[in-house]
Amino acid sequence: MDELSFRPRVFRPALWAPGPHAQTLGARLLRPSEGPFVERERLETPDGDFLDLDWAADPGPEAPIALVLHGLEGSTQRRYMRNVAGELLRGGVRPVGLNFRGCSGEPNRAPHFYHSGKTDDPALVITMLRERYPTRRIGALGFSLGGNVLLKLLGERSDGGRGFIDAAVAISVPYDLAAGCTLLERSMMGHFYAAYFLRSLQGKVRLKDGKLRDLVDLEATAAATTIREFDDRVTAPLHGFDGAASYYEDSSSIRYLDGVAVPTLLLHAEDDPFLPPDCVPSRQAEGNPWLHLELQRLGGHVGFLGGTPRTPTFWAEEEGARFLAEHLGGSEAASPELP
Repeated sequence: MDELSFRPRVFRPALWAPGPHAQTLGARLLRPSEGPFVERERLETPDGDFLDLDWAADPGPEAPIALVLHGLEGSTQRRYMRNVAGELLRGGVRPVGLNFRGCSGEPNRAPHFYHSGKTDDPALVITMLRERYPTRRIGALGFSLGGNVLLKLLGERSDGGRGFIDAAVAISVPYDLAAGCTLLERSMMGHFYAAYFLRSLQGKVRLKDGKLRDLVDLEATAAATTIREFDDRVTAPLHGFDGAASYYEDSSSIRYLDGVAVPTLLLHAEDDPFLPPDCVPSRQAEGNPWLHLELQRLGGHVGFLGGTPRTPTFWAEEEGARFLAEHLGGSEAASPELP
């Protein structure tokens, strides 16, 4: 077993961005807009649909590869995805970003989309990477929903992911989906975040109403005012769950953490507005030597904003990429600079 000797740099939250919402929204606004993804590849799926992958240039013929998974209603074009891809390249790791179904800029062919527990698509991509690059080490990094999918994928496998990927990072994961939804429903800012995602989700349903009319109640879907209502009316029936509660129970990654058996870094903030602090999996991390939980008091959701307004820093992306470089054998992983 690889010893989890990784030591993250100290996170110093920006004093000018206090609180979880300033961290969450400030990081979203201040991340650089440019990114290293330069080539798109379309991968056909066994059910007649497709997945779009975005690749960065290869830093070397034997460089390790990291699959990067975005969050709810994101894509590879989101700034956090581009930023972490740049950090991975600086560590000698080639990033490839997966756009979940319907997230690459055009509707997918199948009636169903993606969801927090749908692991077959990233599993298909990792299998392809293993077959195409048999001599390279493979890692994965997921943000929020993408991190939940990644952890479930590892934990539900009988081998815990050994031989499938070599290291993993999960950032700001909603480990307990039902608890996360409840938290969003109880605050004004929670309603703000949920409304943002809900508009995007409902828009995708409208684009496919011809395919979905006989499968879901379109009028009830359009009237949904919470993520839970949307999941009850769309996500659950499209993916074979009895309802939102069944979907959340089956898909929450906290159920699968005991089964993870590859070096895995969990980066989370106690003030994450998408998950109650008592749902952070501290006990599971203590009981599984493969898990390395770095729990910060501050940081928001996919925030972890430091530095100055002119030169901001993004601790989670930096440390997540450095962890993968160290465990995958990237070019700059040998002697990380520590405070």
